[in-house]
Amino acid sequence: MIVVGLTGSIGMGKSTVLKMFADLGARTWSADEAVHRLYALGGAAVSAIGAAIPGCISDGAVDRARLSKILLGEPALLARVEAIVHPLVAEDRARFLEAARAARAGLAVLDIPLLFEKGYERGFDAVIVVSAAAHIQKKRVLARRGMSAEKFAAILAKQMPDSEKRQRADYVISTDRSLAATRSDVEQAIADLGRRFP
Repeated sequence: MIVVGLTGSIGMGKSTVLKMFADLGARTWSADEAVHRLYALGGAAVSAIGAAIPGCISDGAVDRARLSKILLGEPALLARVEAIVHPLVAEDRARFLEAARAARAGLAVLDIPLLFEKGYERGFDAVIVVSAAAHIQKKRVLARRGMSAEKFAAILAKQMPDSEKRQRADYVISTDRSLAATRSDVEQAIADLGRRFP
């Protein structure tokens, strides 16, 4: 099984590209979706986060907007949240890979936003970076509900610059053109991976 890491900064279109890989037959996994499951009612992270950061639980689930607001005001708490969440996300990722191998999948693509920042790239056969022009990225992100210029700047400050990610990538897929052009890039990457890892 070919295992590919998919990454890119906020607002670059990773979810769209991941769905294209899924539509073309790849097994896919998203770190953000894993976090959503952990934060949901009955999720494995709820009680620990509630104990570490009082006031961020609502109706038995982590209130992501409230948590984000608290972390924006007290960045030191972020390390506490990461210490709870990252091991649980890693377990979820390992279960996904185990199931994909058991199903004899040919290609598994894992969307990990902080792949380079956390040093995860060594665990993959190849890394794909999803990218778009800075003005398009900004427009997309600021159009999100609950997003502000301050929050966007804080997120960008924690992420490796797009230019550096592009340099470190095995493949770069641009999302600032048509969806058909982006899908063509995805198809080309799949074909090339098949040649590299027959």
